[in-house]
Amino acid sequence: MTQVRQTKKTTIYDLAELAGASASAVSAVLNGNWKKRRISEKLAQKIIRIAEEQNYAPNKQASSLRSNKSKIIGMIVPKYDNRYFGSIVEHFEAMARERGLFPIITCTRRDPSLEIEAAKTMLSYQVDWLIATGATDPDKITQICATSGVPTLNLDLPGTLATSVISDNYSGAKALTSRILHNNQQRQGRLDPLVFIGGRNSDHNTRERLRGFREAHREYGIEVSEARILTCGYAAEKAENALRDFISTLLPSASNPNNMEPNLKPNIAPNLLPGLFVNSTISLEGVIRWMSKQGYIGKKQPAMGCFDWDPFVALLGHDIEMVKQDVPTMLNAIFELIDSSAQGDNNLTEPNDKAQVRRIEIPPLPINEETLYCS
Repeated sequence: MTQVRQTKKTTIYDLAELAGASASAVSAVLNGNWKKRRISEKLAQKIIRIAEEQNYAPNKQASSLRSNKSKIIGMIVPKYDNRYFGSIVEHFEAMARERGLFPIITCTRRDPSLEIEAAKTMLSYQVDWLIATGATDPDKITQICATSGVPTLNLDLPGTLATSVISDNYSGAKALTSRILHNNQQRQGRLDPLVFIGGRNSDHNTRERLRGFREAHREYGIEVSEARILTCGYAAEKAENALRDFISTLLPSASNPNNMEPNLKPNIAPNLLPGLFVNSTISLEGVIRWMSKQGYIGKKQPAMGCFDWDPFVALLGHDIEMVKQDVPTMLNAIFELIDSSAQGDNNLTEPNDKAQVRRIEIPPLPINEETLYCS
């Protein structure tokens, strides 16, 4: 499953040999009791440094009798507060239990340090698998798990050391952009470039969605300036502020006595507002908040779409296009890989060839009247 697999797990005896200390001293340092044992701070720091370098995670179940497999499967997720990640967690739990596995799930808030802490803690409970969902550095998690002989899979965001199951962000974004452009043309009688808002340039998903966004514009013969790419992050308040600041550039110049400040209602006719491609429902919250404050709702709302899904979006205004990431199919792919490994498919657990580190892309689902309220 990884390119850095190590079959022998690191023990405190290994650490003791590397540190030139006794196993009991290593145990005392790792348990935080080194001061009581009158172990020098210099030796304690040396042991801690070596343990970190070896990606050592203490086995909190070592004192109990147990089988070779724990039947525990772990998952880290970046957020709980939108339907996409909530749906992932719900399907993951159900599908794990169907297989007699016990799921452990923790939210890491897109914090790299929390992701590493979560991975090491799950290893201490001897999880059989770890699924890194939306991780900021999935390869680091793969390396840590490989040191303990635990296979990993990446979900939502890809890595290079373990198989990844993700949405086909490029084709989904291209199709969504085309629909928004079409709606914008219907409303305004002309083709104008859209504004892309939300996400981060460092994310694979955002980069692929931007690629689809730009390609759809090119097929319409439209150039998109960098000023219309507002990759401000995912937080709602960041999307609200970014949209407010962008719209302020469309206001009359400062020499015009009728000029208005950006935090006041801009004097822009609704048919002059640009169409919007919103990169997640988290960002959509901020976009809708700004539009509501400015009165651009209902018939005054610009043509827009969101690369995410929530059934309540239908109540927010007219013609908000959406794509729904196909969570059930993504999780099916994850568990097919796990099931194959359980049946002895060595290609999944011993990828000595880079070709075995796969990226599986699942097409997202367009939302229409028939699927709008289906989970």
